[in-house]
Amino acid sequence: MTTRSTGQSWSLDIALAQGGFDALHPDAKGTMEQFGHDHTDFDKVFALVKSGAMLPKAWATIAGQAEERAAHHEKEGFAQTAADLYLRAAVMWGRAQYSVFDAADPRKAAYRARTDHCVARLGELRDGRVRRVVLEFEGKHIYALLHLPAQQVRNAPAVILGPGMDMIKEDYIYAAERYYTSHGVVALSIEGPGQGETRANGLPVDLTNYERAISRYIDYLTELPEVDAERIGMFGISMSGYWGLRAAASDSRLAALATFEGVTGDFDTIFNRAQPTFKNNYMFMSDHSDEERFDRELAARMPLGDLVTRITQPVFVGIGEFDELTQLEQALATYERITAPKEMRVYENEFHPLGGVAAEIFRFGAEWVERALNGELREPGRDVRHYVRRDGTTADGTADPDWWLGAAPTSLDEARRALRA
Repeated sequence: MTTRSTGQSWSLDIALAQGGFDALHPDAKGTMEQFGHDHTDFDKVFALVKSGAMLPKAWATIAGQAEERAAHHEKEGFAQTAADLYLRAAVMWGRAQYSVFDAADPRKAAYRARTDHCVARLGELRDGRVRRVVLEFEGKHIYALLHLPAQQVRNAPAVILGPGMDMIKEDYIYAAERYYTSHGVVALSIEGPGQGETRANGLPVDLTNYERAISRYIDYLTELPEVDAERIGMFGISMSGYWGLRAAASDSRLAALATFEGVTGDFDTIFNRAQPTFKNNYMFMSDHSDEERFDRELAARMPLGDLVTRITQPVFVGIGEFDELTQLEQALATYERITAPKEMRVYENEFHPLGGVAAEIFRFGAEWVERALNGELREPGRDVRHYVRRDGTTADGTADPDWWLGAAPTSLDEARRALRA
């Protein structure tokens, strides 16, 4: 536990008690729906929560209810109704296990077992189109779910679905089916080092092993007859925006990358100014118990800097105007350093979850990656920028907010001048 996490836990409890999940992540319900959470389940969970300590119980309680209904419908022969309910149960069991930050706590393993059971039932009821993947990686194992189209495909495009630090592979089951496999695209939702089962089975994240894990997943996809090895892309949100950029810089087989709310700034914001749970979680993911050592040996080395100049494939960057984990000025400065074909959208008045535009960005991100994998969006020098306003209009040619009035903040202006020099 970090010093701030311990000292400020009372304030997070008050926020949860008074404002529910929105007090921590404004408008996040829209994003959670894209992860497969039914809004009624979500409301039931947070009706039971008045402090952070209550989260595992609340998620487990409502997950158990959904799983019980799923089993009932399966017994009665209503396979697709059962499958949908198993999905709802799986993502909630996943939240329950995530909310326990002690890898040795038996409740974490118990909740993981329920998650796996629900996914297994879902996969069978979906005729084997959702399959568990376990790969050897640097003496340990990494875990993923393979999502296949209903119609048999050969040499189809494939997209790696990268989770944020607070996510697990099951959080992409709904999106994989809605935005990828239904369009003939193979999807692989992953857990890299430090996440989900990968972390539970002894593999923490370090500075560079996440991008190597992505390369290992690319190895796996290239061996599948369903996949065209020349058309493998990635969709990543939050920390997978960061990991995805690192992977794109190191493995050219990743043919396109779409990132949303990627953490690409100085990492002082996310670890020292944002809610302390983010740092506490990343210390758990990286197996650090000493905060000073974490700051010195990992956090200080995480900023991307000029690493993104190595990227050659098309890149999309989407971020909320008031993302609380990466200042917009820093996100724009990182974007400036990218010399590959690129595109950026800044969403007015949105925070880190991008909840107000979640359905739009999940659909758009999938379509953008698919177009890039099909040979579009690759012209040299491509640089497309938009500021997406709340009123439905979009500014073309710039991602700078209107209220800047053409006067970029000093930090961004200096970065631009340095790049032109």
